[in-house]
Formats: sequence, C-alpha cells, structure tokens
Amino acid sequence: MDTIDGMKAMVAVARYQSFTEAGKNLELSTKLVSKYIRQLETKLGTQLFNRTTRSVTLTEAGQSYFVRCQVILEQLEELNDVVQQAQQTLSGTINITAPTGFGSTHLVNALAQFQQQHDKVKVNLLLSDQRVAIVEQGIDLAIRIGELTDSSLRARNLSKMRVVVVGSEKYFDRCGRPKRPEDLAQHNCLIMSNSLDPSHWQFLVDDKPITVTVNGSFRANSPKAITQMAAQGLGIGLCPIYAVNEYLNNSELEILFADCEANTLPISAVYPNSKHLPARTRALIDHLADAFNNKF
Repeated sequence: MDTIDGMKAMVAVARYQSFTEAGKNLELSTKLVSKYIRQLETKLGTQLFNRTTRSVTLTEAGQSYFVRCQVILEQLEELNDVVQQAQQTLSGTINITAPTGFGSTHLVNALAQFQQQHDKVKVNLLLSDQRVAIVEQGIDLAIRIGELTDSSLRARNLSKMRVVVVGSEKYFDRCGRPKRPEDLAQHNCLIMSNSLDPSHWQFLVDDKPITVTVNGSFRANSPKAITQMAAQGLGIGLCPIYAVNEYLNNSELEILFADCEANTLPISAVYPNSKHLPARTRALIDHLADAFNNKF
C-alpha cells in the first residue's frame, strides 16, 4: 500500500463515515478501502476508527491523524496543480452537488462544455434538493440557488435567477384570476418548503415593497414539483424561471405580476474554506460564471 493512497482512503472514510461510500468516491472496492485502512493502522500502530455494524467513527488518534492528513493531501494537490498549470493540462476529479432540476439541465450542459475542453477531468455530480453537507461529504463544489447562510464556506456569485409567479388557465377557469398580488392571499398557493420564508411572497407595487402571506394544499422542496402542480391546475406557484421555461413555451403556464417582481435569487458556487483551491475547480468556477452570465 502506498501511504498516500492509505491517507486518501482514511480521509474519505472519515468524511463519509462509511467504507462503501468512501470506495464509491475513490472508485475503489469497499474491500480494498478496508484493506488500506487496516494496513495504515498496522503501519501506525494505532486504531484510527471505531467500527460497529451501524457506524464508523474516528478514534481520538484517528481525529488527529485525519486533520493532518487533510493538510498534507491539500499540499500535494497544490503541488500537482503547479505542474498541471505549467503543462496547461487539468486533470483529477471534481465532486459537485446541485439542485436536481437546475443540475440536470443547465448545469449538465455547462459541464459537458467544460469536459470537452478538459477531457482529463472527471466529474462526480450529486443532485439533491436538500442542502448537502459539503465538508462532511467530501464535496469540492456546490451550486446553490438562493441566499447563503453558512459563513464557514467560501462562495462566488455566478449569476442571478429571476423568480416568477405562475398559474394555468385550468386553475384560473376554476378559481378565478388574481388581479393584484394581494389577491394571492385568497388563492391556493403552492409552497416551496425549502425557501427561507416560504409562506411570505415579496412584491414591488408602485415601487413600494409589500409582503403577501400565502397558503395552500401542496408543499414541496423541488421547484419542478411546484411547477408541475401549477401546470396541472392545482394552484399558483412562485418558482425560479429555469423551472418554468418549458411550460411557458408550451403555454401550459403563464406569468402573473411580471411588473411587480421584487426579488432575484443569486446563483453561487460554494466550496470549502481551505487555503488552496485546485486548479481544475477554479477553472470550472470561471467556466460556470461565463456560461451562466445574464442567462436567467
């Protein structure tokens, strides 16, 4: 066993608290990851993990070794970047997470362009409408839509996303069409449950900010779910523009109160607050900033 390989395995197991997930991340079998850890523990003469059938946790010695391993591996990554930059070649793996709807469309298109330019870079994309713990799960880069709340991470603004109120003729025929934002309080509104303030929608009316308290029969953490329900005529939704464009083009949905829109959502690249950002990750962030600029 190469010591560096053992250290990489140890760091991955510590982050994921799982030999299986560590193996997936490293593209190694669970058996080989377990072997690397055993060999590393034998070489160090100490136990790094407490193992049970339900959990894998660091020992006190393992925690100290984990912290130092991260520093060494980061320095090694920086050294590799120096060589790559000299050769103008990017390589290695980038672990990315993003919201499901946005990630499977706009982000994937941008990633395809990036990988065509840098064919030695591998991308592992984790799509989730829940906020993924970046450091704990070994994520190199998260694409997030909305205001950021975790000050322990670093971020770069990539673009802004328009947020629109949408409804369908099916709903309007059944329940009437709201004539002003305040009327939404009397309608069935579809609630985005993972918004910062899901039941209060903001508008600008005659250049004055107003807040409308809304409620309804359906909540979801996915813009696509809200959009689909709106298209089916269940209610009125507040969604990022990327999620509704297809329905607008097909005339299944229409935008309400376009002249009263108050907010846009930032699209951000978020990454761990470490001293060193690998060249491949830095290059991808630059690429995404260009790809998303003024697109939404």
